[in-house]
Amino acid sequence: MSSTRTRTRIAAGVAAAAGIAALTAAPASAAPAADGRCQAAGIATLKSIGAFKAVRDNGVSVATAVSLGVAPRNGLPEGFTLDTVISFKTLLADHRAGANSIFVYPWCSS
Repeated sequence: MSSTRTRTRIAAGVAAAAGIAALTAAPASAAPAADGRCQAAGIATLKSIGAFKAVRDNGVSVATAVSLGVAPRNGLPEGFTLDTVISFKTLLADHRAGANSIFVYPWCSS
C-alpha cells in the first residue's frame, strides 16, 4: 500500500469527522506493532491529562492537539483549520499509520 493512499484514507476520515466533504475511505489494513505502541502512548497521554473521555466522546480540535505538541507532518491538509475537529476513531487510525500519518505525535518514535 502506498503512503499516498494511506494518507488519503486517513485524511478522508478526518475530513468526514469535521463535516467537510470527504473522499471515499476504504478500511485500513492491520498495523505493525510499533504503530500499536504509538496508539497506546496517545491513549495514555490523553488519560494522563484527564482528556480521554472527552476526546473519545467528542473528538479533538487541531488547535488542542497542537497545544499538546502534535504537529502536521506536511502542513495541514486542504480544508483543515485549527478549529477542525478530529474524531477519536480517526485519531486512533492516524496513530496507527506510522510514517504515513497526517500528524507527528511527540509521544511516538516515528
